[in-house]
Amino acid sequence: MKHLSFLSKLTMFAFAISILPVLFIGSFSYFTSSSEIQKNVNESKKELILQITSNVEHKLNTVNQTLNQVVNSSVLKKALNNPLNETDFILYNDIRNEIRNMQSFDTRLEDVILLNQRQNWMIKNSGLYRLNEYQNYEQLTNLMNVEGSSSWVLNPSSLFYSEESINVTGCNYSISLIKKLPTTKLQKYGLALANIPACSLQDFINPDMQPLDSIMVLDKSGRILLHSDRNLIGEPAEAGGFTGFQRIATAAEPSGQFKTQMNEAEYSITYMRSQLNGWIYLSVTSIESLTRESGKIGTYTVFVCTFMLLLSVLLAWLGSRRMYSPIERLLTQIGLRRPGLRAGRTDEFQLIGEQVHSLFQSKSQLEKEVSQHIGQVRTFFLIQAFGGNLRRRELMEELEQYGYRKQVEEWKTMAVITLSIDFSEESSYEKKDLNLLLFAAHNMTQELVSADHRLTPVMMGHALAVLIGSHDEDTEAFHRMLYALTEKLQQEINHVLKLQVSIGLSLPFHSFDKMSIAYRESLEALKHRITLGKGIIIQYENINSGKHYLNLNYPTHTENDLMDAIKLADSDKAKELLHKLFKCVFALGLSPQEYQIPLTRLLNNTLIMMQESGITLNQIYHASGSLFEELTDLHIVAEIEDWFWTIVIQPVIAIFHSRQNAQYHNISEKLIDIVQHEYDQDLTLEECASRLHYNANYISSVFRKETQYYFSDYLTMYRFKMAKKWLEETDMPVKDIASRLRYNNSQNFIRSFRKQEGMTPGQYRDSFHSKPRAVQEDD
Repeated sequence: MKHLSFLSKLTMFAFAISILPVLFIGSFSYFTSSSEIQKNVNESKKELILQITSNVEHKLNTVNQTLNQVVNSSVLKKALNNPLNETDFILYNDIRNEIRNMQSFDTRLEDVILLNQRQNWMIKNSGLYRLNEYQNYEQLTNLMNVEGSSSWVLNPSSLFYSEESINVTGCNYSISLIKKLPTTKLQKYGLALANIPACSLQDFINPDMQPLDSIMVLDKSGRILLHSDRNLIGEPAEAGGFTGFQRIATAAEPSGQFKTQMNEAEYSITYMRSQLNGWIYLSVTSIESLTRESGKIGTYTVFVCTFMLLLSVLLAWLGSRRMYSPIERLLTQIGLRRPGLRAGRTDEFQLIGEQVHSLFQSKSQLEKEVSQHIGQVRTFFLIQAFGGNLRRRELMEELEQYGYRKQVEEWKTMAVITLSIDFSEESSYEKKDLNLLLFAAHNMTQELVSADHRLTPVMMGHALAVLIGSHDEDTEAFHRMLYALTEKLQQEINHVLKLQVSIGLSLPFHSFDKMSIAYRESLEALKHRITLGKGIIIQYENINSGKHYLNLNYPTHTENDLMDAIKLADSDKAKELLHKLFKCVFALGLSPQEYQIPLTRLLNNTLIMMQESGITLNQIYHASGSLFEELTDLHIVAEIEDWFWTIVIQPVIAIFHSRQNAQYHNISEKLIDIVQHEYDQDLTLEECASRLHYNANYISSVFRKETQYYFSDYLTMYRFKMAKKWLEETDMPVKDIASRLRYNNSQNFIRSFRKQEGMTPGQYRDSFHSKPRAVQEDD
């Protein structure tokens, strides 16, 4: 287990005592405020339901009172005892006047129907009928069986308008106030029905109170009387997704709140049961929408907590380093640095103790290092070569200097083998003997492999690395020789030392400056012992598809972000990402030649992106040479970065920026054309976006940027323009204008028009036609 440094422990402790209180306080304040918001919303829902119930029952009481006046009138009492034939026109006319006086815009009363089963007649708006000849005679007479002498019942509208060609109410169901006649006698043989279209029930509710999609009204049997979807009126509550009717119907309290699951989501239900007619008024609110109400508080809490966290972390970081400074000064004085300490993950006090102990042995160590001969220096050189720390020129010069001139001149094919000892339970050795065993393997390698085919073996960490070479250019022959040599070496070590070893082989190469890459390949091959087992010979060509190892960690994600910024014509972000990408590339520690690979890759990918976007090279580069040739002639990082920006990226951004402006204008023109040709259809932004093959949010922002209007506002504005034109130039009824402009009913259109123009459509038409003709012509 790796040990954390004392500085890391100190910093982590400081972070913990500063961060945890902030997180606790922030979380507590957020959840507390969210709970209060939900509580207040629930209270407001109760008040809303109470107000809606009051509004609706006020209208229903008005209808009840006016119907009472009719059923108790002397005219109706006289008519109940009369067969009402063609000679009773005056009596019939008086009854019709009584009925007409009941109907008003305020109560939305559509029709009043009088039935006399004994005298066999029925009176309604459309006239006088013989009851037994009416199409729905049986259904109407069955209404005599409803409980009580007066009740509210939901009936299909077709019961009352079956003799007409269309449903004049425009609604499939009517809410009927039924009163049995005569009111003063025990035996009832007549009915008075006041019908209110169920669809108009929503007109009793103030639209500023609450969106109708959260309000629902049910009758005593659980059928829907009011719903935002008119097609659900008359259906059971379950059809509207509400499954808690029985819970409300059996509740002891007339009002309350509870939570339930609807369509796999949690909702809060606020209800009130009417004492007037047993109707149930519901407000259905999504719990998710309630939690969204606390979004602003959450954002503010996150902002404050983030600021406090950053401040706490900064103070903790500065404080821990100030407290650590005496230890750091001591480490510096004894020759240790924190980077090395972090790499070793060793406790500082342990290092200080070891260093003090080693001071007593320094004299003997120095004497031993001075006495080392040229062999150790050569070994150090080979270690540097395998590590890739030498340039090609230095490598070739020092190979000759240390006696490898013959190998440099004759070897055509080379490979690196890396030998690693495999310990097992059957082995008589322990891991502490590793260095001695590697030294033994080092000596056996020197004896078994001719000096003409190898350089001096060197111990690299916990393995032995050897460069094997041959004057044969045939790769297959070299491969056979190398494999036979490693098998012999493995068998001899097993025979003499009674020890299993694994050997990793690099791919063959033909130049000494590839030693470091070959060494990494052999190490990479050895890593596969984890799956292949011990005592094996592993060839790198079986691992990397026969391709050489490349020490390059290219910042692909940063490059992708850069390409996206270029396409979006975001100049500032593109410049920032280019600088970040260059910083990552030049932090890799490659040779100057190897740096050409990521730079060429960046230029190539940029040109590919241009080609895919329809941008030719001639649009950004007008010289006769090649971009790649120009790139290879640059040698300074700042100069290369500036070249990429000014010669390649900035011109491409300018092209994308020009395209964006043209695209924005084109999108806006297409949207305006759709509105002007299809304003009388059900247009939505999402439908337009689908037709134009764009995202709805994207074309919304583009349209607003180009026209300064939201799409919905522009559509409404154009529809009002056409409405005023029709009011001025035609005699088209207001109801038809509202229908053509996709309003649900004419009242909604009238209210919107009045809000927009300060007068009703009829007043606007009258004011226009009352202008002098000359003025109209000038207009």
